[in-house]
Amino acid sequence: MKTSRWENFLGIAARAGKVISGEELVVKSIQKQNAKIVLLSKDASENTKKKVTDKCLFYKVDYFWIEDRNVLGKAIGKEQRVVVAVNDQGFSKRLKELLDH
Repeated sequence: MKTSRWENFLGIAARAGKVISGEELVVKSIQKQNAKIVLLSKDASENTKKKVTDKCLFYKVDYFWIEDRNVLGKAIGKEQRVVVAVNDQGFSKRLKELLDH
């Protein structure tokens, strides 16, 4: 299966140290207003989905749905991940452009 452009770009952001993953770390990053964009797996638990989307809406952070946890984990070179955040304005701006297409 071909890797999409946003996956490749997220991998670059991860290698640059601009990506965090895991529910608790991402929620803290949103609250501190460090997170610029959040990617959430469609197969995350309902509780995780609600917690993360509520925080994103409250703190006005854009979030995008990703097909499943395997895709998200693979994109950042890790095991399965249900939620990741990008803490860099430049990377997040480009990632939004790639995800919007």
